[in-house]
Amino acid sequence: MSLDLRAFGGSALTADIDVPKDRSGSSMGDGIPVTYVPARNLIFLSIAMGLAEVRRAGDIFIGVNAVDYSGYPDCRPEFVESFQRTANLATKVGVDALGAGRLGLRIEAPLVNLSKAQIIRLGRGLGVDYSLTHSCYDPDPSGQPCGRCDSCVLRREGFAAAGMNDQQSEIR
Repeated sequence: MSLDLRAFGGSALTADIDVPKDRSGSSMGDGIPVTYVPARNLIFLSIAMGLAEVRRAGDIFIGVNAVDYSGYPDCRPEFVESFQRTANLATKVGVDALGAGRLGLRIEAPLVNLSKAQIIRLGRGLGVDYSLTHSCYDPDPSGQPCGRCDSCVLRREGFAAAGMNDQQSEIR
């Protein structure tokens, strides 16, 4: 299956729109930024819902985060809860389960209420090698993070708050 959200555009991550750089924390928290990809998590969850039903999986996991985030509406707990209700109204497995008094599909968002520092500590505890990752919205042509976009700033602040060193921050 191929899905290219660039066909939708409308975002600095999917169209030819500049990624904001060097914004203050208050600026990052002001409104929905141009890096919001329209309906991205709705689309991903819809596809996951169809696959889960066909494969008879009861749980769908999504890594959205509503704390220390950039204001994306589809990262809020209200969205996740609403999608779970919709999934159970829109699928055979959901309707059958609801008719029997149980939940058919569950949308799990284990990171939704964690701070970036908590997520980083959790990942470290699970053995995540963060040197193999970056969170950058605008990496350079070689794939190195810019260090200046909202995502890089939030990552750097998360590692600092966790009392840990981010090896990607050292590359810049």
